Amino acid sequence: MSRRRRRPAAMLAGLLVLALAASLSPPTPVAGTAAAGPSKRAVPLAELTVVSERVAFGLQRPIAITGLPDGRMLIAEKNGTVRSYHPDTGLAPDPVIDLTARIDASDNERGLLGITPAPNFARTGMLYVAYTSLPAGALTLARVPINAPDRVQVLLTQEHAEYGNHNGGQVAFGRDGYLYWSLGDGGYANDPFKSGQNLGTLLGKILRIDVNRSCGGKPYCVPYDNPFVRTPGARPEIWVYGLRNPWKFSIDPVDNSLWIGDVGQGLIEEINHVRPSQRGANLGWSCREGTPVFDETQCRPGVRLTDPVVEYDHYMTENCSIIGGLVYRGSVTPEARGTYIASDYCSTRAFAVRPKSTGGYDSAEIGTFPTQPTAFGADVNGELYVLSDLPGWLSKVRFERVQPTPTGGATIR
Repeated sequence: MSRRRRRPAAMLAGLLVLALAASLSPPTPVAGTAAAGPSKRAVPLAELTVVSERVAFGLQRPIAITGLPDGRMLIAEKNGTVRSYHPDTGLAPDPVIDLTARIDASDNERGLLGITPAPNFARTGMLYVAYTSLPAGALTLARVPINAPDRVQVLLTQEHAEYGNHNGGQVAFGRDGYLYWSLGDGGYANDPFKSGQNLGTLLGKILRIDVNRSCGGKPYCVPYDNPFVRTPGARPEIWVYGLRNPWKFSIDPVDNSLWIGDVGQGLIEEINHVRPSQRGANLGWSCREGTPVFDETQCRPGVRLTDPVVEYDHYMTENCSIIGGLVYRGSVTPEARGTYIASDYCSTRAFAVRPKSTGGYDSAEIGTFPTQPTAFGADVNGELYVLSDLPGWLSKVRFERVQPTPTGGATIR
């Protein structure tokens, strides 16, 4: 969601605050609205554009969305309620889950932050949620049966009392069956607790745990191949580190790689792509913000940093916060398969990124999304949806073929 940001000492604001406007040199823009052609193979990104169709409204600050095997979409609202949408019947009037009695939604970035079904949801009806809990805003990972919402079991918590921003909160299962959870660096600005580079805290990390077993009195186990299991002083749950506020990430079901939108402080917004072979990757914060050095005191000799695959300007532009999306794996538009889609909360630009077979990445700007995008999700068929925050909209996303317009692009690493 929103987050405070400051250009080395001055600028504070929130992701969900409608401020900051100017211009940016964006990733490659694309224009046009031609219909998709007959090709069944991926086409250059500059030949695609996104089109959004509003399918539901009346949501209250929708913040996360996930698909279920029966075709429903579950939508988490910031205050702690979960709504159900089905394309055949629309948005259900009453919540399917109400966690408001547990949720600290006092700050712009606190609340119910993430939701995902268990891989065996069709049999168990189990959901996993991340939220900031009462009374002090602790980051909390829990599971809850959809048919017994009072039976909440807390799995893991991280204190987060001092500041209300930078909570992270995305949850997702990988094809390895493990649960991944993102946590911000602790809030305010300038990484006040120096969490990003500290392996002794869960703040500023993405975790990977086994929620199907219990170990050592904990209601989860740490996979044996987590990168810091044998590192003295490190939390073994950590999968990658060096993050500021990984508000939204996703896992590509084809290769189990993580696509992470890490919200910048005031200069750079970034997209990271971490493959399973890169477990333990250090994404740089708060030594770096994107690729520029941010705090030299956090840059340690001999430490290898993993560059973002895309970064774009934030300072003095209409951009404010990266909203990480997901890789399109649907069937309606085969030409777009394998394309990662993301946006920015303020500018609403549609960023497309795709790995090249020869190494590196292609990227382009392929249109815009509806106002204030907060989260992307995919239905059971892999087709995309996007949420809009204060308007309370749910929109379905599709791709169309266009004629390419050659212009400048985002910085690709």
